[in-house]
Amino acid sequence: MAVVFEKPSALRRMMPLFDGFDGPLAFGVFLLACAGMLTMYSSGFDSGTRFADHGRNMLIAGFIMFVVAQVPPQRLAVFAVPLYVLGVSLLIAVAVFGVTKKGARRWLNVGVIIQPSEILKIAMPLMLAWWFQKREGKLNPLDFVVAGLLLAIPVGLIMKQPDLGTSLLVLAAGLSVIFFAGLSWKLVVPPVLLAVVGIGLLVFFEPALCADGVRWSILRDYQQQRICTLLDPTRDPLGKGFHIIQGMIAIGSGGFWGKGFMQGTQTHLEFIPERTTDFIFAAFSEEFGLFGNLLLIGCFIFLVIRALTIALEAPTVFSRLLAGAVAMIFFSYAFVNMGMVSGILPVVGVPLPFISYGGTAMVTLGLGLGILMSIAKSKRLVQS
Repeated sequence: MAVVFEKPSALRRMMPLFDGFDGPLAFGVFLLACAGMLTMYSSGFDSGTRFADHGRNMLIAGFIMFVVAQVPPQRLAVFAVPLYVLGVSLLIAVAVFGVTKKGARRWLNVGVIIQPSEILKIAMPLMLAWWFQKREGKLNPLDFVVAGLLLAIPVGLIMKQPDLGTSLLVLAAGLSVIFFAGLSWKLVVPPVLLAVVGIGLLVFFEPALCADGVRWSILRDYQQQRICTLLDPTRDPLGKGFHIIQGMIAIGSGGFWGKGFMQGTQTHLEFIPERTTDFIFAAFSEEFGLFGNLLLIGCFIFLVIRALTIALEAPTVFSRLLAGAVAMIFFSYAFVNMGMVSGILPVVGVPLPFISYGGTAMVTLGLGLGILMSIAKSKRLVQS
């Protein structure tokens, strides 16, 4: 008797591609994506195609996540050195003949305008995770020095552009890898204490340090102005302090429950600057209030904790360090953005993950999610 084999459907043939996908992580990202689309619809109501473009960017990020998730973590290690070298080379090219906009040289024209510093947000932790895996079992203080130099080169080039926001994100990603690799607390605590003391002295002597005519030799003028404006936004309420003041007004006016979807007056009357990008958290806060903020922050905390859990369960040193770094990238994005909009950090131009408009940042987030999914997938394969 002949045996007839039924040809599986296309859907059934594709199902193995989704095996190992981390459900809790995907659910957390889905909630943030929904919040982003709602907020973009309201805040970008008169910004042309921003809502549609934001949806398109999310789909692109989702596709990138899906593709990267199919690549085993150890195969990702092959791209660490080439991607790092490419990123640093492009940063050098930017310094030599980059495109200058608004006083900053951050872009490169290669037929299309690109921002090479974005590459380092992923290339930096990849490179350091590869380095520490290579040195596994024979780590010594010199290895941490080498890691510090590998980190200092791109951070220095990015700060020179100048781009303080991106340099902080790359620095945070790199430092997290170095810390997770086993850096002693004895080397971590002194700089933290020194920073706390420095901030305290800055606040105490703010009237003298920020007086007209006083210049700090270690910072550029615009960086000094950002710090002084943070300490006292009313110093220039219609100029440098306008962003912070309007952001805080919008956040405070939302109250506990918010004014309601599409009802934000600060947003719709265009008092909030950059309301679809850097200051979109102010627009969200005005319409959804403290209750909405708590839910949003809860989603980010869940995302970071889930990413750290994946890091703890990762089967190799490379995977563990890389997943930990991606978790800290998400944390740094969210913390810095919410902090600057709320007036507790200087304005540095960092988007809110999955909420703010921006194609390049969304691609970076998609890559990070794909890496986490790949590591979670490899863990399940090892267990099985």
